[in-house]
Parts: sequence; C-alpha cells; structure tokens
Amino acid sequence: MLLDLITSRRAVFVGGKGGVGKTSVAAALALGRARSGARVLLVSTDPAHNLGHLWGRPVGDEPVRLAGPADLASGAGTTGHVDGLEIDPERTVEQHLSAVAETMRRLLPERMHAPAARHLQLARQAPGTHESAVLERIAEAMELGEAAYDLVVFDTAPSGHTLRLLALPEQLTSWTETLLANRDRSEQFGAAMRGLGGGRQTDRDAELRRILLRRRNRFSRLREMVTDPARTGFVLVLTAELLPIAETMEVYEKLAGLGVDVTALVANRRSPADAGELLDRRRRQEDEHLARLRQRIPDVPLLDVPLLPGDLVGTQALAALADRLGPSPS
Repeated sequence: MLLDLITSRRAVFVGGKGGVGKTSVAAALALGRARSGARVLLVSTDPAHNLGHLWGRPVGDEPVRLAGPADLASGAGTTGHVDGLEIDPERTVEQHLSAVAETMRRLLPERMHAPAARHLQLARQAPGTHESAVLERIAEAMELGEAAYDLVVFDTAPSGHTLRLLALPEQLTSWTETLLANRDRSEQFGAAMRGLGGGRQTDRDAELRRILLRRRNRFSRLREMVTDPARTGFVLVLTAELLPIAETMEVYEKLAGLGVDVTALVANRRSPADAGELLDRRRRQEDEHLARLRQRIPDVPLLDVPLLPGDLVGTQALAALADRLGPSPS
C-alpha cells in the first residue's frame, strides 16, 4: 500500500510534471495518514496554489485546519487532522529581504546603508532570490513538522522548479561555509581591533558569524533530512502519456543524483479498459508507456490510480482518492 510506504516518513514531497494531479495526490496522502490518527501539515510550494480550491476553504501563508477528527469519522484515528498552508512567493521574498535589510542596517556602517538598500532593491528580482526565500520557508515547515506534526506533505511546483529547490541546500551550505572561512581568516585581526577601539566592529563580526552559522546549520539539517530515506520520501505523480513518462524518467535520475529517495510512482487518471473501444485503445497505449517506465525504473513501486468521476473537491472526494492509494503497488 502506498500509504504504508510513507507511514514511517516525517516528510513526503509529491512532484511531477504540471497538470498530472500532484495536488490531489498530495492532499489524498495527507488525508489518508490523518485518518490513521496522524497529525499532518500539507504545504504547497507551487506558485499556482490549488489547496484552497481543492478543500473548498481559504488557505494562506499560515497553517489553517483543513480536516479535523469530525471530518475523519470513517478512519481509525480520532486525533488525526490535516493543516494546510500555501507559501506565498511574494510575501516570502518580501519578508526575506526585510529581514536581510534589518540585519544589514545593524551590521553595516551608516554610510553604507543607502548602497545596501539599492542592492537589495535590485536583488528583489534577481535570479535565485525567490528560490532562496521559498527554501527558507520549506526549512521552517520541516522544523515545524518535527515539533508539532507527525508528517509534512509538500505539494510541489512542476519538476524543474522543484529540482532547483532540492539542489539549493547543498549549494547554500557550501556558499555559507566559504563565507565562514573568510570570517575565520579575518578573526586574527580581532584583538588588534579591540586594542584600537574597534570593539563595535568586533561585535558586528561576532553577530554576522552567528547569523551565518544559523543559516549553515538550518540548510545542513534540511539537506540531511531530505536525503535520509528513513525520514523523507519523494512520490512522483504522472499520467501514462509520452511526455509525462519521459519527464518522470529524467526527474527520477536527477533525484537519485541528489540523493533523494523516490518512494513510489503514481500513474494517475488511468483510462478504464472496459468502457468502449476508444478508452480500451487508450488503455493499451498507456500500458505500453508504463511498461517502458517499468523497464527503466524497475525497483520503485508503481501504483495505478483510475480516472475517477466528478470533480476532486472537498473531503469526501479526497477520501475516495485516498482509498485508491491503498492497493498494493506493483
């Protein structure tokens, strides 16, 4: 069972090509675990947020209750629940840069405040600013999950964006290590600075070092958790079509290169084989695509999820999908 595969995990990322049903599968996984009594935090990192539409209630940048014990009457647990949040990219960048600006005002001489402010204004639209800010929120969600939840489920952006995010912890940790090494080389001047009345500068250096250490440690912990298969898994969602299959194989290889465990593949919206000639032919073509996927990725469980009637909106519809995530994977 797919839900069994994630029972021991503390975090699960659900990803894949745009339009394959990542949000629905992520929400169904969260609901399925909550019905077993787990406290689940469902986090959307996709700028095109759909959690609010899916659950039929407002979801914002802070956790809100999506399903409580009263919504999970059919499950075995009585304490499980699902909370959700949608990371707001604009608000995240604004908060990130505001925090950086406040730090710079404290640490830089007054004559450098104006140039620093101009630099941050340019950085607002610079490549990597958005990803770095969102990664901070992912790290916060991981930490919140460890403190207050049994599982965090991430509904991620389309594959390319998610791969860039998952590569960032190692890159930012290395970058911060370089900055710390530079600070260490400059510390030999600390005693001389204090002797020359440079105590304030020394205090600034010490605070900067503390900030860099906190940042390094946060991203190092995130990297360790994301690459620990006992704690974190990645579920790749796809439809049994040529382009999603090709992208799934490529994403699998890149995740393996990053050291991220791919826990399962979910072939979503599978055509029925007994609903007329057209859908029967489509089903056979899907089988051929999935056979090619299985040949390329033989060791990862593959689960079929049939095309379901109606709109996947609300707890009842998500519960029906969660039930479909129970059969034993192939």
